[in-house]
Amino acid sequence: MRQAAVGALNLSAEVATLIRDADAGDGPAIAGIYNHYITNTTATFEEAPVTGDQMQTRMQDVLASGKPWLVAALDGRVCGYAYASPWNTRSAYRYTVEVTLYIAAEMAGRGIGAGLYDTLFERLRSEGYRTVIAVITLPNPASIRIHEKFGLQPAGLLPRVGQKFGEWYDVGIWCGAL
Repeated sequence: MRQAAVGALNLSAEVATLIRDADAGDGPAIAGIYNHYITNTTATFEEAPVTGDQMQTRMQDVLASGKPWLVAALDGRVCGYAYASPWNTRSAYRYTVEVTLYIAAEMAGRGIGAGLYDTLFERLRSEGYRTVIAVITLPNPASIRIHEKFGLQPAGLLPRVGQKFGEWYDVGIWCGAL
């Protein structure tokens, strides 16, 4: 089991969140975080809850591609995750990644996402990646805010490309240099 600490984020004088590489035991906690967004929001266009095993397989696929998957753990409990995945499989895109971030709903607004992205973006820079892309269902002011905080800017709009909860949604593409 991989437990290498890659960063820490101080939430208060008494509490610190450990940011580390995800490991094999994190699948169920990651699924729990993600399932909230599947069933209650349009942040993802996935519509059926996922299992811990499914998330573990997705994590293994990202790691097998050589990209990082990080988790934030508070008192030993995973409370958020961020990862980079290939933007496109064509070789000319090898220095460009898509970034993804999810925080446990009850932990939103505490700086955990910023801590994860700080660590993720630094790792990506050190590994030679040049460009990050985020795909954001609109409207989503919180997602736009954190991505713009990290230097991503609107780069495109895909109108009415996803349907969820009986409504059609636009998707924005945000892009930034590392």
